[in-house]
Amino acid sequence: QVQLEESGGGVVQAGGSLRLSCAASGRTFSSYAMDWFRQAPGKEREFVARINWSGSSTYYADSVKGRFTISRDNVKNTVYLQMNSLKPEDTARYYCAAGIGTVYYWGQGTQVTVSS
Repeated sequence: QVQLEESGGGVVQAGGSLRLSCAASGRTFSSYAMDWFRQAPGKEREFVARINWSGSSTYYADSVKGRFTISRDNVKNTVYLQMNSLKPEDTARYYCAAGIGTVYYWGQGTQVTVSS
């Protein structure tokens, strides 16, 4: 079992920045990759970024590449998403997730709203 809790969302103007955090508990945090997803109203949930167990490899959706940075602290059991140059189309609820074996664990999400 893994429990995930996101924080750091809020309202920001276009061009601004936010840093999301996701605190994990349960299984050994450093043993699995972590993802960020987002879901805008009326749209399907979409992949945003992934970081491997050690933090040595990261992957991004094309829509956020060059603007968002995923990182992790395996001592603090936390994964981060630094979001810069935010656009109104980044408005969504952001979720962290951990895929372990055949099970995907999700947090409750944190809302990000970017005003134009």
